[in-house]
Amino acid sequence: MGGRRERSHGHGQNHGHDHGHNHQRGHGHGHGHGHGHGVSADADRRWLRGALLLIVAFMAGEVVVGVVARSLALISDAAHMFTDAASIALALWAIRLAARPAAGRMTFGWKRAEILSAQVNGATLLLLGGWLGYEAVVRLIEPPEVTGGLVLVTALVGIVVNLAATWMLSRANRSSLNVEGAFQHILNDLFAFIATAVSGLVMVLTGFTRADGIASLIVVVLMVKAGIGLLRDSGRILLEAAPAELDPAAVGQAMTARPHVAEVHDLHIWQITSGQPALSAHVLVAAGRDCHAVRSDLKHLLEADFHLEHVTLQVDHAAPDHAVPEPARPHCEQAHGPVFRAESGDEDTTPGGGAVCARHAHDH
Repeated sequence: MGGRRERSHGHGQNHGHDHGHNHQRGHGHGHGHGHGHGVSADADRRWLRGALLLIVAFMAGEVVVGVVARSLALISDAAHMFTDAASIALALWAIRLAARPAAGRMTFGWKRAEILSAQVNGATLLLLGGWLGYEAVVRLIEPPEVTGGLVLVTALVGIVVNLAATWMLSRANRSSLNVEGAFQHILNDLFAFIATAVSGLVMVLTGFTRADGIASLIVVVLMVKAGIGLLRDSGRILLEAAPAELDPAAVGQAMTARPHVAEVHDLHIWQITSGQPALSAHVLVAAGRDCHAVRSDLKHLLEADFHLEHVTLQVDHAAPDHAVPEPARPHCEQAHGPVFRAESGDEDTTPGGGAVCARHAHDH
């Protein structure tokens, strides 16, 4: 039985559209689009460039002092600073890519480049943590001769530089995982310099050279924690998982609680990039009710209660036999996600998802 078709954009456009597969109820779509933005990409780039200049200048100074003083420790730390500079440079490149408009086959643009950047930064934090952890254990077993005074002075200068760089990055939009990845690199380097300063002071005052290894292990724990957090959060986006702060079941139940909504299925919530959640769903409206009014009401609900602005709703009238008991009605051969019904607001997670449809002409 043909349902009422509609495709309505938040920009005031209306046009019809078919998917090339045949549901028992016809397909219709309602779109509501909008995007909220915090700190602008241009502002992010300015703060990141400022931090990058600071890090590169200090890194160059460390190399010079390390060569003059023949200090492997200083040269090694300069290598660590190089990874910080690389993480900021990567973040800047990802911001530039993400600013490209959607075109051709890149229908979402290049926004996921920022998520890939966060993945790389998370992975490098774990790799650095593993390497530093190994070196720290070796130093605990066989502590080398360390010039505590030189370590202390360098660490104090490093604290000042990294405090300034951390402050700059904190001014950028840290809701972006890309910026957060660079921030975590610099923040953990700040922790490393603080730990190095404390260990240097201990070595100067007591001669206890194992303090260097102990301080390094503390920093390793912080690096691993930050790296796992970045990989987890960016992985959720790449795997199209719902944002951590949104419960799809709560969203589906809230939608079916609205007047004249008979059923919601094919409910999908994901993030295009960090801070840009999106939702799509197939909504069945009680027979004889206004699909346009229901779509508008649901769009307002999703934006006001769940902060979902990029919304795609396919809105159809429910078939007259929609009240027929479930076993008597045909199901999709493949589950498309949970089903929410107005009668109880409960979620149906049985195989097939409870969605009523004919066999599809193509896979989703």
